[in-house]
Amino acid sequence: MRMARLNLMAINKNFGNTMDSDDYDDDEELEEKELDIKLDITKKSRRIKRPVSFADQHGRIMEEILPDAQINAQFIPKNPISRIIQCGPVYAENEVNTVRAEFISQGMNHCEGGWPKDVNPMEADQTMRFRKKVEKDETYVRTALNLAGMMESCIKQNNAIEIYEEYFTEIDEATDCEEPKAKTVNLFRDQEPGWNRPVSSIAWCPDDERIAITYCSQEFLGIQPGTPKTSFIFNIDDPTRPDTILKPPNHLVSSEFNPKDSNLLAGGCYNGQVCWWDARKNGIPEGVVNINQSHIEPVYKTKWVSSKTASELFTASTDGTVKWWDIRKFSEPIETLILDPDSVEGNISKAQGASCLEYEPTIPTKFMVGTEQGNVFSCNRKAKISSERIVGIYKAHHGPVYALERNPCFPKNFLTVGDWCARIWSEDIKESAIMWTSSYTENLRDGCWSPTRPSVFFTARQDGVLDTWDILYQQRSPILSTKIADEPLNCVKIHEQGCLVAIGCNNGGTSLIELSESLSTSHRNEKSSVTAMFERETRREKILEARAKEIRLKEKTKGITGISSAMMLKGSADKEGGVKDSKGITKKVGFAGAMDLLKNKRHSLKPDEPKEDPLVKAEKDFYRIIKEEKELRQSGRKEQSEKEEETSLGAAE
Repeated sequence: MRMARLNLMAINKNFGNTMDSDDYDDDEELEEKELDIKLDITKKSRRIKRPVSFADQHGRIMEEILPDAQINAQFIPKNPISRIIQCGPVYAENEVNTVRAEFISQGMNHCEGGWPKDVNPMEADQTMRFRKKVEKDETYVRTALNLAGMMESCIKQNNAIEIYEEYFTEIDEATDCEEPKAKTVNLFRDQEPGWNRPVSSIAWCPDDERIAITYCSQEFLGIQPGTPKTSFIFNIDDPTRPDTILKPPNHLVSSEFNPKDSNLLAGGCYNGQVCWWDARKNGIPEGVVNINQSHIEPVYKTKWVSSKTASELFTASTDGTVKWWDIRKFSEPIETLILDPDSVEGNISKAQGASCLEYEPTIPTKFMVGTEQGNVFSCNRKAKISSERIVGIYKAHHGPVYALERNPCFPKNFLTVGDWCARIWSEDIKESAIMWTSSYTENLRDGCWSPTRPSVFFTARQDGVLDTWDILYQQRSPILSTKIADEPLNCVKIHEQGCLVAIGCNNGGTSLIELSESLSTSHRNEKSSVTAMFERETRREKILEARAKEIRLKEKTKGITGISSAMMLKGSADKEGGVKDSKGITKKVGFAGAMDLLKNKRHSLKPDEPKEDPLVKAEKDFYRIIKEEKELRQSGRKEQSEKEEETSLGAAE
């Protein structure tokens, strides 16, 4: 093995002896320094001049530099340390606008032309002479014949292939299998920060997509001190910012848009005052009734009257009165009706408080009022005497009537909602409803008909569920139940197009839901089917009502007969000194004893054959009448088809 050793020695000494001292005067103070650098390289001789190969090795500490305590004391520790690192790629947003196309609308007025200059088309004689002249020309006849052939081929082709023909016309749209659905599209919250006031009423604007929402607690002592009195008008596309902020004199309980002027809104307050607004202005009421002339209790319903001036409205309150107003003279009511069914002149102390109101513009003289006692008053405004204004009374519910609305397609039938069920009534029957829902475990607070489907109505429950009923599909249960909120639902209002429903909740929120096409679009023959159903149920209730009257009359007659027999028995007993009982002992009896003896005598007789239940008999009579009518219709259709066949055979011969 060869050893390679390199010794390098650099000695720096004073070179004053070898160099000129004048040149290096400054180097006298230089100290002698020695630089000793050594590098030993050892390698086997057989590996000399071979290529070098590198390999990975574990790291090892070559030198360790300890921290300097003096420098470390000069630094201030920072805890915690936040670092922000962007891992995603960086994008640049650029906007490009294409060349705008400009469109111009132009119109063209087509006048009669084609006449020569010497012919005035306004003169009938000149045009007639020119037509005769043209018709005598040979080219005219030839051109007309050529055009006639082309027109004839087009007519034949159109008759052979009818592009507008409707196939499968016998299929009923009611057999559509689309599942009824409802989805929430918007939520309107109370805009007063820190408050969740209950929604008291909802009003749709008839012309555009605006909705008025009023807030007021209708519970006893439910209004807390300092509660805001404002209400709002929203656009359904922007639930975050109201279009108009209404500033009433007191908390609004009810509201209604004018159907003829959509900018006018009327409302009733909790303290009984009535006011109206112009939505185009700043929300300050245009008119407010003095509290001395207004109601003395909350105004639960406000309705506009169909009149030429579109300036009349009437309100109903729990103070037992219905008042008519004219916004042109808004200082006092023009008429007042006291809801007292017993008194002729109307006693306000015995009046029943109004909880809802119904008015149909197609019947301008009639209206209906629902009361807190569960009754529905059918009234006529144009009656001459005050006592004749209340035409009839329907005993609808055990508690207050929360909703009252006529069917938009069948005004003679109306819907009432109260206590635990909803009922459908006919004006011809006052004793009982013709249809009703099953009883709920929760109270119902409101309800309304669908304006586009006569068989569909909605009910709002106290557990936050909106039920959709279709009486053509099923009557025992709703076809759709939608959970709106965990709080009670106070009111429900549907848009006139039938596809949007607004539901007011007790927590201050108003949900706007959109119905599926099966719930908003009327099917073919639906109106006729509902008509037949209402007529059938009305006829059935009439038969049952007549039978019940007959039974009551018989019982009344039987009671009178029994009293007269007892009087005769008592008279004979007084003459004979008493009446013999079953053991032959003579006893003195009074009128009550004579009645008991008469009953025992009747029971001791041989019992007759068991009698049929009168209600069951009335049901059988009703279905027998329905069966006879069905057979008559079938026989009539059969005769008509036979006549048509005979007519077709005669035409073929």
